[in-house]
Amino acid sequence: MRIPVETYALSNGLRVVLSQDPATPVVAVNLWYHVGSANERAGRTGFAHLFEHMLFQGSAQVAANEHFELVQGAGGTLNGSTWLDRTNYYETMPSHQLELALWLEADRMARLLPAMTQAKLDTQRDVVKNERRWSVDNQPYGTWWERLPALCFPPEHPFHHSLIGSMEDLSKASLEDVAEFFRTYYTPDNAVLTIAGDFDESAARTMVERHFGAIARGNGRPSLPDMSVPARFGEWRRNVVPDAVVASRLFLAFRVPAAGQGDWYTASMLGAVLGLGEGSRLPKRLVRELQIASDAGAYTFDLSKGCDLLICDVTARPGVSAARLEAEVVAEVDRLIAEGITEEERVRALALLETTWIAGLQSAGTRADKLSQFATYTGDPSLVNEEPSRHAAITVDAMSAFARTWLGTDNRASLLYVPQAAEGVA
Repeated sequence: MRIPVETYALSNGLRVVLSQDPATPVVAVNLWYHVGSANERAGRTGFAHLFEHMLFQGSAQVAANEHFELVQGAGGTLNGSTWLDRTNYYETMPSHQLELALWLEADRMARLLPAMTQAKLDTQRDVVKNERRWSVDNQPYGTWWERLPALCFPPEHPFHHSLIGSMEDLSKASLEDVAEFFRTYYTPDNAVLTIAGDFDESAARTMVERHFGAIARGNGRPSLPDMSVPARFGEWRRNVVPDAVVASRLFLAFRVPAAGQGDWYTASMLGAVLGLGEGSRLPKRLVRELQIASDAGAYTFDLSKGCDLLICDVTARPGVSAARLEAEVVAEVDRLIAEGITEEERVRALALLETTWIAGLQSAGTRADKLSQFATYTGDPSLVNEEPSRHAAITVDAMSAFARTWLGTDNRASLLYVPQAAEGVA
């Protein structure tokens, strides 16, 4: 399966990716801004995520919440998301409604600030605070999203602090702070616009130029600090968190090369061997055979700068001690290091990764998102077509050697949640 990809750039620096597929009468618009929580400065955490909310609060020609009303009224869907090093906004529309989505995205890129008010900021700040309370502070294991990066990256590293931000920093955010963040990062030369699905290429290019062409490029943005970290932790790091939970949960992380770089595809394959699907090592051993875990998986965090993390994520059954849970997870990792990977495991992992990848790309929305991702991180969205072959090139010997090099005791970080009554777990 090869995806058609056309790329070009407007004079203001906006990179545009087009991928036609007339199979179904829908079209996806996906806009990636190359800004995330990593771009926030000390004392101003949470701005990237706060801005995801602010961009749905209207612009010069669109009233608050009207973006939702217009898209949904036209039969479309929409949303946005924030990550450590990007923020994206997306719509999936009936094909004949492409121009509406493009106009809405262009209007808020060009004309958000005139509609930004203190009342809107106060409202969305409260929304984000409530989201933090619901999804982080009062959610079982909810703090793992901030505790694991804090454990794995030094305090001065851009990935160390919380993605959603602290209550204190959110309270301090002023209207001018937010406006300056927008002027700095929400510019055409810091964005990728992808259109995927059923559309006419000539008409789409005309629409893009009409709505985005006159938007001025930015005045430059500060460079990120040095993102590099040592290849391995150099020790076994550990953080035990008593929480209001009924069962222990372990996040066992390893530093690996940054996503898409070096041996990262080997790490991705190892993650599939360890924890993708019920037949992988961790679910097979811990859930089915020993019956000490209710859920087990492994995955990469997909960080494109500095380094990535390979994470084993295992939740114990109630009554199983945290000590035993950790010991059995570690024993399975150590067994993989000692015995290596079998060809059968490699073939199975590759099949699962390819199936998941190809199935996802059947959706216009997912296809647009992946093309924006590759354009943002690599500068070449056509590399999306090479993803299956890069996994397929990984051999059993390479996987086994990678495990010995990267999964040892000098490169482990354990974030272990325990029921509050078990605070004394060593």
